[in-house]
Amino acid sequence: MRRREFITLLSSAAVTWPFATRAERTPVPVIGLLGSGGAPAQSEWTSAFLERLRELGWSEGRNIIIDYRWGEGHAERFGEIAAEFVQRKVTLILTHNTPPTLAAKQATSTIPIVFATAGDPIGAGIVTSLARPGGNITGLASQTPDAAGKRLELFQQLVPGVRRLATLADVDNPYAALDLRQFKDAARTLGIEVLSYEIRRGEELDSLFAALKGRADAVYVLPVPILFANRERINALAQNARLPTLYAVREYVEAGGLMSYGPNWPSMWRRAADLVDKILRGANPAELPVEQPTEFDLVINLITAKALGLPIPDKLLALANAVIE
Repeated sequence: MRRREFITLLSSAAVTWPFATRAERTPVPVIGLLGSGGAPAQSEWTSAFLERLRELGWSEGRNIIIDYRWGEGHAERFGEIAAEFVQRKVTLILTHNTPPTLAAKQATSTIPIVFATAGDPIGAGIVTSLARPGGNITGLASQTPDAAGKRLELFQQLVPGVRRLATLADVDNPYAALDLRQFKDAARTLGIEVLSYEIRRGEELDSLFAALKGRADAVYVLPVPILFANRERINALAQNARLPTLYAVREYVEAGGLMSYGPNWPSMWRRAADLVDKILRGANPAELPVEQPTEFDLVINLITAKALGLPIPDKLLALANAVIE
């Protein structure tokens, strides 16, 4: 080899080697996204998350990778997916709802975890404190003490004759106990009797609604994975039984439910992106406070209200953040 060619080759290597070494030291971070439902149902939330990440300088496929996995409402899948993420050694796990978050926490005490929503992080054992969550986990709580009362008061304006209200809950979901307790307290104050029904599988819905006929004036469905995955079926059964439905999440109303009042989940997913950004840039999740909802939505389905013969009070209509028509 001639001397000039050798020097050129050596110079090229000198330029290439530091970059290769730097690339080895700073691999592209991988986020394992553990969705409680399915991709289509959660597309608005994940889009909000990705949009905020882009604003913060992260571009999927360029300087960040997202591994999407969906539980489709099946609780047994959450632990399996979390274990896969740990085996793959993802940089961070992003969860939604209480059961997937608990599954991720059980799977790892070292990989950072951010939950975009979780009903009662302290009561469910996700964190020990909202101000200083400790461990490898932080996120956003979706439950506030007065939300149940406000939800029920608004519903009474729409369905003034409700006296007996059935609740549908997945009893294996830790969030359900808190939500039901707060809801029952609010109902008692308003003179409404609560009939509690438990459900673990979607196949139980037909017989459950058959049992509700003639017993309840309306139905409150908790925002838990198994019920979210079956929201269209629930609304069809409720309309067939002429039962007005109340929810905490607008997606149920978009699928044919009557009314929802609760936190704006796309907003919470955007704020989850802020937490993810901080952790990827070196922040300790144990020192990032768990945040609470700041935006709440009242959503009314005018089509369903008309089918049930329910006139919408002008005052309530003016308060609505969105109407389905």
